[in-house]
Amino acid sequence: MSVPSYDHWVFDLDGTLVDVEPDYVHDVFDRVGDRVGYDFSEREAEAVWHGLGGVRNEQLSEWGVDVETFWEAFHQEEDPEARADATYLYDDAEVVGDLDSPTVLVTHCQEYLTDPVLDAVDIGDWFDAVVCCTEETGWKPDPEPVNMALSSVGADGDGVLVGDGPHDVGAAWNAGLDGAHVERHGHDRRGLCVVGDHRVDRVDDLV
Repeated sequence: MSVPSYDHWVFDLDGTLVDVEPDYVHDVFDRVGDRVGYDFSEREAEAVWHGLGGVRNEQLSEWGVDVETFWEAFHQEEDPEARADATYLYDDAEVVGDLDSPTVLVTHCQEYLTDPVLDAVDIGDWFDAVVCCTEETGWKPDPEPVNMALSSVGADGDGVLVGDGPHDVGAAWNAGLDGAHVERHGHDRRGLCVVGDHRVDRVDDLV
């Protein structure tokens, strides 16, 4: 495929560059389910974790799970050391470490988890800036966390945001960037087709 030469790069983390072992996902959702009074099936747990089938909060509400209660329990049950131990780097993402243009990371993963994960897979030095989304920064597809990351490194010119969900492409377009979708699960499993400026199965198809 023909890919334009970009002046700067924005990457999502979970599902794009790294992922976690399925046993970790199911263990977390078992404990979260005990807290919120809902028995998550393996399919439901993976759907929420990977953002399959649509917007996570809408899915939780459809199942009768209070969204605010769920996320509070979820963050309480995630242990940084366990999360880092269960995380692996996609082999096709290793090319990101060779980029010589401004490269930033914008992730919904919280800082207390992001830092140990970056250390565990040894990719922290790939990025000139890291922004972990919060209520204050906004959440993708809000462009604000993307703009914050790029502004902090003085990036200008043409850029692209690479992620595994429709909210990543939305954030890219809202920030005036190209949006690249990396499909790790297949359209059938995701339940929808994510439209972007680039649609790839591997990061190294794009970089």
